[in-house]
Amino acid sequence: MDSSAVNFNVTVDDFDSVLAYADQSVWTTPDPSSSDYHPESSPWLLGTFHKTSTVNASVSFNFTGPALFIYGFSGPEYGSYEVELDGSSTTASAYSSINGSTPHLLYGTSNLTYGEHELILRNLGALSSNGDGDGSSLLFDFLRFTVQLAPSGCVTMLSVILELILSCSASVSNTTIQEDDSSLTYTGTWGSNTSGNFSGGGSSYTNGDNATVSFPFNGSAVYVFGDKKNDHGLYGVVLDNGTEQIFDGISGCGGAFGQTCEQQQPTLAYFASNLAEGEHSLKITNMAGVNQSYFDLDSIVLTIPSSYAPRTLMNGSDSSGSAGNSTSGSGSGSSSSSTNAALTSQPMSFASTHGFMFIIFAMVWLSRR
Repeated sequence: MDSSAVNFNVTVDDFDSVLAYADQSVWTTPDPSSSDYHPESSPWLLGTFHKTSTVNASVSFNFTGPALFIYGFSGPEYGSYEVELDGSSTTASAYSSINGSTPHLLYGTSNLTYGEHELILRNLGALSSNGDGDGSSLLFDFLRFTVQLAPSGCVTMLSVILELILSCSASVSNTTIQEDDSSLTYTGTWGSNTSGNFSGGGSSYTNGDNATVSFPFNGSAVYVFGDKKNDHGLYGVVLDNGTEQIFDGISGCGGAFGQTCEQQQPTLAYFASNLAEGEHSLKITNMAGVNQSYFDLDSIVLTIPSSYAPRTLMNGSDSSGSAGNSTSGSGSGSSSSSTNAALTSQPMSFASTHGFMFIIFAMVWLSRR
């Protein structure tokens, strides 16, 4: 990871559609639409989690970046789990004779190559070799991964009077586009919802097959947020006319296509980073099918840097990371706010050691003129 760059920890909650559960039916979750749902007093991020006692139940996630941290819970009812990252596996246990602290770091690494990575988190049940006792469950709360939003903040310049100047002005800002913004183009039939949980107070929705929303944008990263409910389903996302990526917007409790288990707190429907300077395009297509499933668009957040320098992506991992028996990492713990969970982490900008040495060198050089 380039510590001199503007780096940011993106948070992915267990309800976010960028995650793929192999079988939602073997996981239990709280119902965010129930009357006893109180995220502000919950130890879990946004008041939700996914828990399973089924051996080999799994959740997968594809991401680009050099660091990853996965959080869950430890205690007497929890057992062993496997973290498979780019084909390499690490086995650990969340078993403890007493309930642990929240959040519990299930796995963490900050030495990955800056490239595309594939994660699978899998429940292994109770393994006597890991001293699990009777614990056989796995609880997944959220994960965080690191992306670079802008290059090093320090840029060497030569002024018109031939003085070397070190400019440390790189910065990033976020711009939110609401669902009714004029830059969005809708096709098919769309309706509108209102709720205080939505960004800006509203969202657009459709259950039309192949209904689309598209928009042009500039930025180094883009987040798409939406509602999540049991009557939601598959949708496709195309960035810059590339290969379509398929995601599933169905929520994880209450039975498929029921009018329950709605998470109106903004959930992450799509994310992309490491984008070059210039105009990009994004198109989202609802795949309603015979079930006439829905897609909801809440808002879009664009990260706009003061300068661009996309990383050259590399394959593979540099480190197997660490797993289990730890409660610290890059994340700062759970948040009970109703803001976008993906944006709750703060950007990290570090002064470059090489830049500092250059300042000293430049000062010495100028003093000798």
